[in-house]
Amino acid sequence: MSAQPPKQIHLAAHFPGVNNTTVWSDPAAGSHIEFDSFVRFARTAERARFDFLFLAEGLRLREQGGKIYDLDVVGRPDTFTVLSALAAVTDRIGLTGTINSTFNEPYEVARQFATLDHLSGGRAAWNVVTSWDAFTGENFRRGGFLPREDRYTRAREFLATATELFDSWDGTEIAADPAAGVFLRDARAGAFAHRGRHFDIEGRFNVPRGPQGRPVVFQAGDSDEGREFAAARADAVFGRYGSLEEGRAFYSDVKRRLAAYGRTHDQLKILPAATFVLGDTDAEARELAHEVRRLQVSGATALAHLEQVWNRDLSGYDPDGPLPDVDPEPGENTVALGRASVRMFRDPLATARQWRELAEAKNLSIRELVIETTGRQTFVGSPATVAAAIDGLVQADAADGFILVPHLTPDGLEGFADTVVPLLQERGVFRTEYAGSTLRDHLGLAVPQAGAP
Repeated sequence: MSAQPPKQIHLAAHFPGVNNTTVWSDPAAGSHIEFDSFVRFARTAERARFDFLFLAEGLRLREQGGKIYDLDVVGRPDTFTVLSALAAVTDRIGLTGTINSTFNEPYEVARQFATLDHLSGGRAAWNVVTSWDAFTGENFRRGGFLPREDRYTRAREFLATATELFDSWDGTEIAADPAAGVFLRDARAGAFAHRGRHFDIEGRFNVPRGPQGRPVVFQAGDSDEGREFAAARADAVFGRYGSLEEGRAFYSDVKRRLAAYGRTHDQLKILPAATFVLGDTDAEARELAHEVRRLQVSGATALAHLEQVWNRDLSGYDPDGPLPDVDPEPGENTVALGRASVRMFRDPLATARQWRELAEAKNLSIRELVIETTGRQTFVGSPATVAAAIDGLVQADAADGFILVPHLTPDGLEGFADTVVPLLQERGVFRTEYAGSTLRDHLGLAVPQAGAP
């Protein structure tokens, strides 16, 4: 019996910008909002034959202590505008955008994605997310209207409604037959009617069916409800686990849920976010990774991060000194608005106790503690070491691939594209050329028929 061929690895590139993990102080760093940065980043990813480019979304600039959190990247341009512009300067790479289901409307979002799919020749993808906080909602006329527990209820109906709009054209309506004088075979094309708890709409969808039928759908939630949502409706999951043990557990859990919806394992790709630091040797890479972490977590960054747990002004403390001897101030009113850390640290008193124990055991300063307890680089080493690590995780079913987040914009992918990708190609686990023209082709996903689940 012949050996099973190795899994093919999927790689994507996350344009840094929403989270403050970029090293903006590096002389090689560039703009996060000028179009040239997006073009250079996208073209590098396409040159390396990546599946897609990913844009995150921020609907409001986060605040701390009543001021814009200036350690975030300031400036979050509109997703559709950027992706549409990139469609004109790239040929094959997929174009994935995060679009919120809480403060948008299905008709508008479906129309924008259907248009992007046409403009790009079938490369559009939608990362469906929800927004739970009233702070973000204040930018919208329905600010804070949605109870937190209802966010997935609305998201499910939002996606179902958008799917009905995509499927209101089946792709056979346009005849464009000059001899017969017939342009449209079916005058009912685009007709839809949706009656539901969150949406009650009826009319005509005005964008014909796109090259992919529907855009590829991503989902990013990690809760049990989010995993179920992904198993039911998503084509890919934007995961968070990059280690072998956690990755395999998440992979197995989400994939086993597919059968309940009549789906097979290959109909959902699991792609965790991953950072990387490369060096000529493993030792050099480790040294560089340590320096990158110190640049990512400056003294000001460390204090700001600690304030999100302590919920009080800590500007008078020395980031290179010990942790505050005062306790956090629990409560609904937080100094940090619009940040995921508000949800991450549900019990700040318990977190403070754990951090104090860790700091005492390892003799850590505030800055050193924040470096220790916040995200580390997923892959660190020589190109050969990193290629082997990525391949090992994919072959072990800890992931189907990775969405890479470099610490430099816009040229942080260059080294990976030039050194790691050729090694993966030599292993026979990553494409040397695109086999198709659409994102569904890259991901190995079939084009859905109109009306199909």
